[in-house]
Amino acid sequence: MSRTASPTAQDFVPFATAALDFHRALNIPGGPLVTTRAELDALHAHLVSLYGLLDADAGRTGQLVAVEGDQLRTARTRIWQAAEHLHAAYHAAPRPDSGEIPEPEACQAGLPEGAPELTICQRHQRTAHLVRRRTTPTDLDAPFTGLIRR
Repeated sequence: MSRTASPTAQDFVPFATAALDFHRALNIPGGPLVTTRAELDALHAHLVSLYGLLDADAGRTGQLVAVEGDQLRTARTRIWQAAEHLHAAYHAAPRPDSGEIPEPEACQAGLPEGAPELTICQRHQRTAHLVRRRTTPTDLDAPFTGLIRR
């Protein structure tokens, strides 16, 4: 079994990275002072996609090279933690129509905000189901998730 992708396979990750860099350069310096909910939603979607890529890589690689697989699983966990924070930031961000900031109690109560705002929650819940199957609560809460094998 080969550890590398076929030479004809297109690697789109550098293009995704370049697109994020381009977006930051164009929009952040002169952009609004507060990150919009739309941008937080897009960043959350990006991290969830990255989580899926790392999950696939960790599963395949871990079977062949245990130490590398451990590091990829750690990266996968950290990406999920970042997605959790983005999800929370989304619910704390001002609403686009009114500019009001939701009360923390409303977010904690899990009150749906309706479509299309609910899309981020649906994506988050689908991924959270996968995270619960692949990661232990201890891994998610640990200050350091890097397992080191030598």
